[in-house]
Amino acid sequence: MAYGGGMVSATDLTIVIRPSRPEDDRALARLAGLDSARVPAEPLLVAEAGGELRAALSLRDRRAIADPFHFTRPLVALLTARAEQLLDDGSRRRRWRVRGRSKACVSGVSAVGRAC
Repeated sequence: MAYGGGMVSATDLTIVIRPSRPEDDRALARLAGLDSARVPAEPLLVAEAGGELRAALSLRDRRAIADPFHFTRPLVALLTARAEQLLDDGSRRRRWRVRGRSKACVSGVSAVGRAC
């Protein structure tokens, strides 16, 4: 795959799974357009590969969007696995606050893997 002017294998890309942030809105809209879909319902988990947003998954309805111009099946699988970890027991869901913003905390672990 050509990336940044040189050839880079998929194993050389850093993969990041994280909750979406307000600054992702433009990239999510672009991704949805590429996938001929709407941006899924929030809250969202997103997958970055090499610093670019490549896939997103709704924690509400588990609908996903992905960049059709990249091999994203493994990224969607990672997003799905992480969502299952976060939502394994909806009865233990609670709310917590970080820096003045409310975030979902499920099963005692935040979407970024920290205890809450």
